Amino acid sequence: MYHSVGDCSDDPYRITVSPDRLGRQLAWLRRQGLRGVSVSDLLAARARGEGRKLVGLTFDDGYVDFVDGALPLLRDHECGATVFVLPGRLDGENQWDPLGPRKRLLGRRGILTAAATQGIEIGSHGLTHVDLTKADDETLHAEVAGSRALLSELIGAPVQGFCYPYGTIDQRALDAVRNAGYAYACAIDPGPLNGPYALPRVHIGEQDTAVRLFLKYRLHRVRRRPVEEV
Repeated sequence: MYHSVGDCSDDPYRITVSPDRLGRQLAWLRRQGLRGVSVSDLLAARARGEGRKLVGLTFDDGYVDFVDGALPLLRDHECGATVFVLPGRLDGENQWDPLGPRKRLLGRRGILTAAATQGIEIGSHGLTHVDLTKADDETLHAEVAGSRALLSELIGAPVQGFCYPYGTIDQRALDAVRNAGYAYACAIDPGPLNGPYALPRVHIGEQDTAVRLFLKYRLHRVRRRPVEEV
């Protein structure tokens, strides 16, 4: 689970990784015989029994620096990824982070650039980045189903993946995502929930050197329950 790729000097939420560090992390994956792919590609490979050497890479929030900073490195290392964007904040900023800094979000052109790149999947992060576990029914429907409709129209293809803002999830939010027609959804630590609509992830940041990556990779199966197929 990545977020922003750029300058880490002002990063109170530890959501940013520098291009240099991301390049080293992707190189480490490749040295281990692993390859980063989109979540859709990972799940399809797992269904065929071929996902052992693949790692799903995700970039939350859809920052402009995904196109400027992440895409060239992903291409260099022959990796794919899923970027979860906010169609209700096109060309906007991360107003949900009160401590800043302000970071620009992808607009229509940037999303289409990413969608046209081989191996890159566009997923929804909701409309505006709200905690779905606290949303009323109308807001929940707009954030989940409404964002899928807007994004599918924008990229000209059905959007398959959803990412819960803040990683917060409950059964009501999960049901809304499934009923909206998504094929899967990513959380962080889904707790007692499981299955393709509660996929666990591990945060990767600027401090994650090769040793830390190795430990996170090995411990992920211990810290998170294996995903149950449904």
